[in-house]
Amino acid sequence: MDLADATLDELRFALAPAVAANAAFDGWSVAALDTAADAMGVDHDVARLAFSDGPVAMIDAWFASIDAAMLARLTPEKLAAMKIRARIAALVEARLDLLAPNRESLRRALAVLALPQNVARAARLGWRSADVMWRAAGDTATDYNHYTKRAMLGGIYAATVTVFLDDASEGHAETRAFLSRRIDGIMAFEKAKAQWLKPAEHHFSLSRFIGRLRYPAV
Repeated sequence: MDLADATLDELRFALAPAVAANAAFDGWSVAALDTAADAMGVDHDVARLAFSDGPVAMIDAWFASIDAAMLARLTPEKLAAMKIRARIAALVEARLDLLAPNRESLRRALAVLALPQNVARAARLGWRSADVMWRAAGDTATDYNHYTKRAMLGGIYAATVTVFLDDASEGHAETRAFLSRRIDGIMAFEKAKAQWLKPAEHHFSLSRFIGRLRYPAV
């Protein structure tokens, strides 16, 4: 992509992965941004203008690029062939695979987002990632299910990332096992919730049962 005439949004998206690669050594800093800009032939002042909000803007753009790469890897056609549980697992695992080369940068990013002044922004970024994954998985809920699903997946993803950061097992096997158990928990909850929310006529009624004993259907 020719960045000479790129918009600031396009610059952020293009530079973010390179900034992330440098953040492992330089932190989420101007130094990491300048190195990325040099590698891509972008003027320092223009690159700094694109990330005028500082480290959190760099992290935001990186996470957005991970979302895009995840969706490119798992196309709607690929996901359509999977059951919902497999879709969620595949999306989270793809996201972690894309983050893996820059695991130290991720650790540093989470430390930045944990600062008191960044907590609200961090919550929005976590919600966005969960929303992207659920939408890719085919979720179209617009009622309170929309919110509960994203809150649960966001919590599971955050916990899985914590395991992932210190996982030295081959192929991140421990992280994948942890994720699998947590997704099983989501599926069990959703199944129980669906049963609980069935229309009243589908629930067991003692009075209806006794009435049928007294007046059996012909």
